[in-house]
Amino acid sequence: MCGFVGFLTAGQWARDEVAPGLLERMAETIVHRGPDSAGYWHDAAGGIALGHRRLAIVELSPAGAQPMRSACGRYVMAFNGEIYNHLDLRRQLGTKEHSHPSPLAGGEDGNAGWRGHSDTETLLAGFSVWGLRATLERCVGMFAIAVWDKKERSLTLARDRLGEKPLYYGWQGQGADASLLFGSDLAALKAHPAFAADINRDALSLYMRHNAIAAPHSIYRGICKLQPGCLLTASLAQREPKIEAYWSLPQVALQGAATPFAGTEVEAVDALEALLKDAVRQQMMADVPLGAFLSGGIDSSTVVALMQAQSQRPVKTFTIGFNEQGYNEALHAKAVAHHLGTDHTELYVTPQQALDVIPKLPQLYSEPFSDSSQIPTFLVSQLARQQVTVSLSGDAGDELFAGYSRYLFTRNLWRKLESLPQSLRRLGAAGIQVLSPTSWNTLCKPVQPLLPASLRQSNMGDKLHKGAALLNARSVDELYLDLVTHWKPDDLVLGAIEPFTPLRGNPLSLTGLDEVQRMMVLDAVTYLPDDILCKVDRAAMGVSLETRVPFLDHRVVEFAWKLPQHLKLRGSVGKWALRQVLYRHVPREMIERPKMGFGVPLDEWLRGPLRDWAEDLLSESRLRQEGYFNPVPIRQKWNEHVSGKRNWQHHLWDVLMFQAWLTEY
Repeated sequence: MCGFVGFLTAGQWARDEVAPGLLERMAETIVHRGPDSAGYWHDAAGGIALGHRRLAIVELSPAGAQPMRSACGRYVMAFNGEIYNHLDLRRQLGTKEHSHPSPLAGGEDGNAGWRGHSDTETLLAGFSVWGLRATLERCVGMFAIAVWDKKERSLTLARDRLGEKPLYYGWQGQGADASLLFGSDLAALKAHPAFAADINRDALSLYMRHNAIAAPHSIYRGICKLQPGCLLTASLAQREPKIEAYWSLPQVALQGAATPFAGTEVEAVDALEALLKDAVRQQMMADVPLGAFLSGGIDSSTVVALMQAQSQRPVKTFTIGFNEQGYNEALHAKAVAHHLGTDHTELYVTPQQALDVIPKLPQLYSEPFSDSSQIPTFLVSQLARQQVTVSLSGDAGDELFAGYSRYLFTRNLWRKLESLPQSLRRLGAAGIQVLSPTSWNTLCKPVQPLLPASLRQSNMGDKLHKGAALLNARSVDELYLDLVTHWKPDDLVLGAIEPFTPLRGNPLSLTGLDEVQRMMVLDAVTYLPDDILCKVDRAAMGVSLETRVPFLDHRVVEFAWKLPQHLKLRGSVGKWALRQVLYRHVPREMIERPKMGFGVPLDEWLRGPLRDWAEDLLSESRLRQEGYFNPVPIRQKWNEHVSGKRNWQHHLWDVLMFQAWLTEY
């Protein structure tokens, strides 16, 4: 895994005496993504410049250095990611007529056949033989790519199917010096003199609703994220980027539901295990030490079990634990590790160790991001990096196999609500809100031990008040949007018009899918790439650790969508087929327990050790002076939280992470 930067311009920045130094300054901002080496290439006549920072994972020799030129001389590429089936692609390509020059950073002399065994070289050969799109359609992997076509004098940017790797782009500057900037991180684009750094208030409103900024938007006006599964082409002659999708998750979901797997349950579980096992096998390809994150939950335990089943030595696994009750999964992870025989490392994190991460977050994410599990994600990445350079993770199991409890909650609630007149629902909401959350907590406390474990809530009053807000929904889609919304930013972000997204105002065409399937698709195209994968990539790359996600092998994704829904949901339990795979390796009783998540006691920290820091960032005078937020609702939530009347930890963290980012940038 690596990082790259680049620009396309007809102006001064491409000149021979300017481009090399500028590229180096841009690339230095992402040295954490590639600490092993750097490479630079530019063509003043073409107006194109590419810079690359390398974290050597496969082909550690200079034969894997980038930017790299194709054997035919037509293409020059900077690449971030891994192509897991690249050796299969080489066999398809053969070696005839593939005399590959050295990477540009190391020279131009050619050799007969393949020069090394890097996937970068394989991709370039594929582009020469099959073309860019056809090559990417053959690839199994994660990637962000920038390719210069010397013949067409055009730039192509590409991003992997599910959005594991980041890729930003946008025109900046005026007149002759206008430049198309692109790269793996906003910090690199900011280092270019043409970068304007105008904050996009509309994107800020998206962030306040969902704690992350959804593609194609970014926090800066004029800068976009390339959406997953897309190719972008631009040139100096045709400056307006042309974007096309080469793979579509909604289409995969619709096709899978229309042509479901027709075998028996046992055959379905066999097929799923075989696909996952192959995905894990391919993703264990590395010339450096490799391990896995292990929480002890279904997803990470499945990945580790399939790794250990294919490894001749104990797999290195990593877990962090917290001493605070309700946040610690380390004991479960340790039990799974012991059963599987992994080489397990755990770290119990002190509050101070976790708090020390917070000042690093603005630089790690380079735009506002406020999923608070970013803290333990960074800590487990830091722990793993002490022993390995690559770590597999169990992300995406929930989106593929209906694992989130909110899916069933939303479906069941809507089926009850839609039978009631909206006037009656409004009356019910008003009735709930007559009592404060604290009063509801007092009333519910004697009843809590009598409820099933799945219904017990630490703060029932908060849940009831949020539920009251949901009663006014007019459709299941609107209900789900309300459920995953933090702030409704209408009167919060000053001067903003919230952009439409698949969750709001720009619905996907998902006719033929049931309510739960619709929510799974929406999560897979929004929450998964914009929050989960962003969180993992930035946290891990902050310590120069490559992460890989076997569940996002597109063959696994496509098969998962062919599984009938009853093979995912059984009663109130999700991930049925995935659980059956895991139970072949780990005893059921070791796994069956309520889902805990990967959180931190943020509510307590904001009332305790973080209180002075938060008070400074949330002061009314500061908010008014900066001019991005209406301070009234923010101060109200802060005062309620500090007093203990309400738990507004996630809402406040959204504001605090923007404020902390604003201070740095």
